[in-house]
Amino acid sequence: MLFKDILGLSHIKKHLSSSADAGRIPHAQLFVGPEGCGLLPMALAYAQYIICGNTGGENSGPNEACNLKFNSISHPDVHFAFPVANSDKVSSKAVSDHYMKEWRQFIVEQPYGNLFDWYRFIEIEKKQGQIGVHEAQEIVKKLSLKSYEGGYKVMIIWMAEKLHNAASNKLLKLIEEPPDKTVFLLLCQDEEQIIQTIQSRCQIVHFPPLAEEAVANALIEKGAAKPEAMRIAHEANGNFNKALDLLNNDSEDLVFENWFIQWVRSAFKAKGNKAAIHELLLWGEEVAKTGRETQKNFLHYCIVVMRQALMINYGAEELAYLKIHNDGFQLKKFAPFVHENNILDITKELEDAIYHIERNGNAKIIFTDLSIKLTRLLHRKKAELN
Repeated sequence: MLFKDILGLSHIKKHLSSSADAGRIPHAQLFVGPEGCGLLPMALAYAQYIICGNTGGENSGPNEACNLKFNSISHPDVHFAFPVANSDKVSSKAVSDHYMKEWRQFIVEQPYGNLFDWYRFIEIEKKQGQIGVHEAQEIVKKLSLKSYEGGYKVMIIWMAEKLHNAASNKLLKLIEEPPDKTVFLLLCQDEEQIIQTIQSRCQIVHFPPLAEEAVANALIEKGAAKPEAMRIAHEANGNFNKALDLLNNDSEDLVFENWFIQWVRSAFKAKGNKAAIHELLLWGEEVAKTGRETQKNFLHYCIVVMRQALMINYGAEELAYLKIHNDGFQLKKFAPFVHENNILDITKELEDAIYHIERNGNAKIIFTDLSIKLTRLLHRKKAELN
C-alpha cells in the first residue's frame, strides 16, 4: 500500500513518515477515526514504510523485494488480528489465521470496508465477531519469534474495540513492553470501547472524516460524473466506503431507510389504532429475523436520522448531509416531530436497544418495546416557550 494511494490525510501521512525517518517509532499506536476514513490503508502503508526502511515520505525505497511482498499482503513480518467467529469453515476457537486468505482478498477489494462488510465477506453476518483470548494467545506466540528479515515486526489489530476483556488483559504486558523492534497498530472507530489500561499504553492518532473534495475526486476516477460525485461525496459525509456503496446502489442504508420509514409511519398511526400497533409488532418481528450486526447498524442509522432531523428543525440545514431516497418521505416534514423535548429520550432508547442486542437480548422483545416507546416519544409535544 502506497501513501499516495490513500485519499486525503496528508498531515497524518507526513507525521507518520517524518517520525519514522527521525527514528521516533512508538511501540504502540492507536489509530482512531470514523468508518471509511482510511485507518486500514494508512496502517498498511505505515507498516510497509517502517519494515522496508523506506524514506522520503513514500513507499518506494531501495528494498524492492520487501515492497513487492506488501503489494500482495504477504510480508512475513506484518501480522493481523481482526474480529472473527465460528462458522461452517471453523467449528470452534476461531482465530484470524483461519481466515487469512479471505482477509487478503478483502483488503485488496475493500480496503475502506467496514465491519459488516467483513462479516458478509466471511459469511458470519448473523453472528457477533470478536477478538478473543485464543487470538491473544496467537499474538503473544507470533511476536515472541524473531522477525523474518531481521528488522521490525508489526501487529495490526483491526477493529480493536472488538477485543474481549480477557484478550485485552492478556495483551497488556506485551503492549507495554514489547520485544525489540515490535510495533502495535490498533485501529478503532470508538476509543471509548478500548479499556483504559490499553489506551494509556498507546500513542493516539485521531483521523478526521475525509474531505468531500477527496471523496468526489476518487469517485470521478471510478467513472462517476462530476455532479453525481459531488452529491454522493456530500451525502457520504467523509466515509469513502459509504460513497462507493451509494455509487453502486449497494448501500445498506437504502435498506435501513425503508425500514425506518415503515417504522415511523406505523408509530405515528399507532396512537389509539390497534391495527397500526399490529403493524409495529410485525415490523419488529421482521427486523428481529436479521443478524445482530444488521440490527445494531440499523439502530445507529436511526440515531443519525433523528439527529439530522433535529438540525433541520432548528434551521441548520447546511449541516444536514443525509439524503432520503424515497420520494414519498421528506425529512423536512418529519423534522418538526424531533425537538428538544424528545431527542434525548429517543437517542437514549435507541442506544439502550443497541446495548441489549450486543448482550444477546431477545431481539423481538427489544424492537417491540422500542416501537411502543417511539410511538409515545414522537407524539410528545414541543416545549412551550415562556
